[in-house]
Amino acid sequence: MDLSGILPALTTPFASDGAISIAGLKHNIQQYNCTGLAGYVVIGSTGESVLLSKPEIEAVLAAVKESASSDKKLIAGTGAESTAETIERTKRAAQLGYDVALVKTPYYYKPIYKPETYIAHYRRVADESPIPVMLYSVPQFTGVALEPPEVAVLSEHPNIIGIKESSGNVQRVAEIIATVRPDFQVLVGSAATMYPSLAIGARGAILALGSALPEKCLTLYELFRQGQHEKARELQEVILRASKLIVSECGIPGVKYAMDQRGFCGGLPRLPLLPLKDEQKKRVNALLETLEPAAMRA
Repeated sequence: MDLSGILPALTTPFASDGAISIAGLKHNIQQYNCTGLAGYVVIGSTGESVLLSKPEIEAVLAAVKESASSDKKLIAGTGAESTAETIERTKRAAQLGYDVALVKTPYYYKPIYKPETYIAHYRRVADESPIPVMLYSVPQFTGVALEPPEVAVLSEHPNIIGIKESSGNVQRVAEIIATVRPDFQVLVGSAATMYPSLAIGARGAILALGSALPEKCLTLYELFRQGQHEKARELQEVILRASKLIVSECGIPGVKYAMDQRGFCGGLPRLPLLPLKDEQKKRVNALLETLEPAAMRA
């Protein structure tokens, strides 16, 4: 299972009554299908996964599977606080036709969680999973990180094929790549550090920004692959600014708002997340107006 390339961390659009907009989700997938995106990551952090009910998660997974073109790899976020629940969700994703399970770190009892806790958890999930497992370390949300020694141990499991490393710490990415088996795939979750991560051996990226600006992220990846490093570095500066404002400062509401401005179905976030304020919208609009010429010059 080759996960190289750019995969957007899909958002979950909501209708005016607060219910999931399946039509909006399918609209987005149809547009993404026309791009060079390697696949889709569904029910991840950007998809507001922790704010969805089980029936809603099922509906989103089914809708994406139904709408995605056959050449796109499908990764389902299946991580839960308990090992048993994670296994159940992973098996359901497999039944629905997903290729890989993305399993975030449990975090609620983090004061007593040790490296052996995570090793035991992931090994059990991987043993039980009918599809390959991808580790997911996102310390900015969970407060815990999978460190290189733990990832190295887990990479020895034949059903654990990679990691989404979302800390934005390039040194940690480099240390992981240096310690895992050669075919273990490291993808990063930070658009702001995509170019340096690719330069040290990351296979690709799973990006919230990829939902709003897929072509920009794809262009950077292709420039790197073609060895056009100066142009790639120039475009990385553009993407850094976009990621800082849209993702880091404005969060999921910012991603969704930017999507709305670009013909996708973003919509409002779900409470307790709040929509952007007018001042934030003006800043995002101003940035988007500058992106197209900047990207074209690259």
